[in-house]
Amino acid sequence: MSQLDPSCPCGSGKLLGQCCGPYHAGSHAPSAELLMRSRYSAYVLGLVDYLVATTLPVQQSALDREAMAAWSAQATWLGLEVEGSEVFGGQPEHAQVTFTARWHDENGEHCHRECSAFVQVQGRWYFLDPTAPLKAGRNDPCPCQGGQKFNKCCAPYLGT
Repeated sequence: MSQLDPSCPCGSGKLLGQCCGPYHAGSHAPSAELLMRSRYSAYVLGLVDYLVATTLPVQQSALDREAMAAWSAQATWLGLEVEGSEVFGGQPEHAQVTFTARWHDENGEHCHRECSAFVQVQGRWYFLDPTAPLKAGRNDPCPCQGGQKFNKCCAPYLGT
């Protein structure tokens, strides 16, 4: 492992510069799974701006940047396992990525399994953050601006 280009924290086995690093530097992740991996790596590396920027834009102002930064800094990240990724058709395209993240903090070792939702808007994948609720009624236009009603677009992927 080179000190100039360490292994990527996402567990791909690649060097950071050949894996998540380009996404952190501004390239768009070409899939929901790669976006999710790069977001895990961003937590490991303390890249809160990246975490915010890769969340659906309408949700970004509701994110608790300080809490994200504190969790990132106070955790010792132990690994990521991607269990599966499923892309759904339609416009806009949606995807779900199931993964397990492990970390250690002052309260011990933790393991979190999640099935995260993503939406592709104008060719760019975004995380749909369930902690930052989308303010839309069933028949309102979807906040992702995909051109559909909320109940036919992002709502099913958020469990609403």
